[in-house]
Amino acid sequence: MSSKAAAKSNAPATLYVVATPIGNLGDMTFRAVECLKQASLIACEDTRTSQVLLAHYGIASPTISFHEHNRAARVPELIARLKAGESVALISDAGTPLVSDPGETLVKAAWEAGITVTPIPGASAAIAALSAAGMAAEGFFFAGFLPTKPAERRARLSLMRALPVTVILYEAPHRIADTLRELAALLGDRPATLARELTKKFEQFHHGTLHTLAQMVAAQPVKGELVLLIAPAASEAALADEALIDQMITDALRRLPKSAAAAEVARATGLPREEIYARTLTHPRQA
Repeated sequence: MSSKAAAKSNAPATLYVVATPIGNLGDMTFRAVECLKQASLIACEDTRTSQVLLAHYGIASPTISFHEHNRAARVPELIARLKAGESVALISDAGTPLVSDPGETLVKAAWEAGITVTPIPGASAAIAALSAAGMAAEGFFFAGFLPTKPAERRARLSLMRALPVTVILYEAPHRIADTLRELAALLGDRPATLARELTKKFEQFHHGTLHTLAQMVAAQPVKGELVLLIAPAASEAALADEALIDQMITDALRRLPKSAAAAEVARATGLPREEIYARTLTHPRQA
């Protein structure tokens, strides 16, 4: 056995969650390169995509695919190898694993099995966009990709409507125009920034409002990886959780008819009046 192989086999069982570049290969950290070189196994979202990065840095560690379609079978296999003393590095196609990428089930299973989990931090499209967009950054809500099912999508957008922090989401190029129009209609025409192809040759930041950005991409479709940042809700649009909203509806219904009660709660929370009115119809006081 070579000295390198011996070092790998004698390393303590650890699952390393390794961030990789989101575009520019030069953004790989020294620590990440060393970790991947020393890993017994690298779990990749797509081994073919990751091979470009691995070859660039002369990383010859064995790889195995790990993605949403095979994770049910892969998790027990990887946990078994970790228990046997191997070190496993988890990477995604780009950026930080688990941030809109697979990996949660493996990390959770590792902790439950008593295996050490160590992050090797690096690039993240959401944080990169936030750092350069010139928008409020003291707090933010990362929405990832919006749900495609109408009910789930409506619920997520309703939550975002009253958030007093910058909202960051990802979107595909073929959906971005429709998503911008929908966001403008439901959230209001807020300031927004659309970041495109971060760290790559054609990196761009487009500043405007949800409406003007919608017009821009409708007139000239965009390509590549997209990050959308939306300015915080106005301070008067207070964020209310479900229990507080229910209590507000209860108080309003004691004094007002359903329509007026819905209007009052909608004004106070910043949520759509139609949504609040629908809740008054099934509220315990009306049952």
